[in-house]
Amino acid sequence: MSEKFTAGDAFPAIAWPLCGGGQLTFAAEHGWRMLVVYRGKHCGLCREYLDELNAMLDRFAKQEVRVAAVSADPRERAEAQVREQGWRFPVAYDLSVEDMRTLGLYISPAAQGATGRPFAEPAIFVVNPDGRTQVVNVSNAPYARPPLEGMLEGLETTRKGRAPIHGTEA
Repeated sequence: MSEKFTAGDAFPAIAWPLCGGGQLTFAAEHGWRMLVVYRGKHCGLCREYLDELNAMLDRFAKQEVRVAAVSADPRERAEAQVREQGWRFPVAYDLSVEDMRTLGLYISPAAQGATGRPFAEPAIFVVNPDGRTQVVNVSNAPYARPPLEGMLEGLETTRKGRAPIHGTEA
């Protein structure tokens, strides 16, 4: 991890190709949105987490929070996994090492994955309607992620009460 992405920052203007075509331009979107960074197809814990997210997708939509995911996997692996799992949320691929550094992610070496290239460890970013990063959760291990049920409850509370962005005191 080379940079620290902090709560309250504007989400960086990064675009990634989407499975099925188009691009994910997370910073340019409006409203509440949550980006899940996952390790890639080789990670069974990631698959389970994203399967759970997929099962909860309608509940996130009811809270007006759009969700998407991104990994460093190449197109073929990402699209195959989306087909296999039936994920209904947008899934982007080709997360570069430069993008990983911009987001302050932990990066694991290619030797630990199945694609022959470095990959990002898990993270979640929630961006509010002002384009500011409301939640930053960066992990260095695939088993250290926030429970999605807790994320959903926290976002509901935050949206209703217009809670401040926490953790911004210098």
